[in-house]
Amino acid sequence: MHSTAVSLIELGAVCFGLGVLGRLAWRIGISPIPLYLVGGLAFGHGGLVPLGGIQEFTDIAGEIGVILLLLLLGLEYSAAELVTGLRRSWMAGVVDLVLNAAPGAVAALLLGWGPVGALVMAGVTYISSSGIVAKVLSDLGRLGNRETPVVLSVLVFEDLAMALYLPILTALLAGVTFWGGLTTVGIALVTITVVLVVALRFGRYVSAVVDSPDPEVFLLRVLGAALLVAGIASQLQVSAAVGAFLLGIAISGSTAENATRMLEPLRDLFAALFFVVFGLNTDPRQIPPVLGTAVALAVVTTVTKLATGWWAASRQGVRRLGRLRAGAALVARGEFSIVIAGLAVASGAVDPDLAPLATAYVLLMAVMGPVAARVVEPLAQRALTLMPQRT
Repeated sequence: MHSTAVSLIELGAVCFGLGVLGRLAWRIGISPIPLYLVGGLAFGHGGLVPLGGIQEFTDIAGEIGVILLLLLLGLEYSAAELVTGLRRSWMAGVVDLVLNAAPGAVAALLLGWGPVGALVMAGVTYISSSGIVAKVLSDLGRLGNRETPVVLSVLVFEDLAMALYLPILTALLAGVTFWGGLTTVGIALVTITVVLVVALRFGRYVSAVVDSPDPEVFLLRVLGAALLVAGIASQLQVSAAVGAFLLGIAISGSTAENATRMLEPLRDLFAALFFVVFGLNTDPRQIPPVLGTAVALAVVTTVTKLATGWWAASRQGVRRLGRLRAGAALVARGEFSIVIAGLAVASGAVDPDLAPLATAYVLLMAVMGPVAARVVEPLAQRALTLMPQRT
């Protein structure tokens, strides 16, 4: 059979399969991310039916998926909202960073993966999945709850932390010198500052550049601008994902709303392919040896996220049940943990076991997060009703 025909058949089967898995995930009330990863594992290296005809396309599709994920994340915030959220949540953000980055870093050091591996795993265990958290809060009708602004403020801090973390990680994975690393950090800080200032004062002009009354032209402008900025950022070693995120922040008002509405289907498609690509590049036979470590990290970082939410909500005067809901909402990890692990694995600068460990960890946390958010309230209420009987 002609190679093009084989590639089309494989790609069609993958896309159709993703649709089936996505439908199944939403019917059983979990994020589709774990099922996408499992699908990639099944058809990648060491899987049931390895696919070899779509590697080149899926690799670039995965890159576009990361760019669109970060672009739409940036579109959700205005520069003013980011600044306000940072002022309000920086202490909670620091607590979140210390509590949840430490387990991953310690695990990597104990496994002998060195400082770079520790930095990678710190990021994997640190950042919550904004997509899963938002979906769960919406499904459970908690968007208007008193603790929800606390959760969103922590997520905003994490997103800003990623804007600094990713350039640093990219530089270290590339093996730059100490001074080169400082230069990269300086470029990242200056870039973020400039973008925030431009977005605050001249955001309407940035929006006007990409805006158009014609949907086709508008889509081409926004997507083209995102890829251009991401490519330039990557060339400057600031990270393509961060470049897309900063562009999203600079676009505001109705332009941001229209861009979000038009790009969401594309984001979901390419993001799904990104998770599949990560699974395709991970040998499922490598997961059992690291499963114990993944379970231990899942348990520890579930507790640390619960503690983060509890502490952050208590500072805002939220009652105990709301504090528990805030902590449980932050438990899920997903897209960004895989983005971080994907960057590390692609560089070849980390231990090969990092990919299966990250995969197993995200599989666990992407399922445990929504479950924890759903069961924390009834379990807490049942415990409160039983307490008087025990006394």
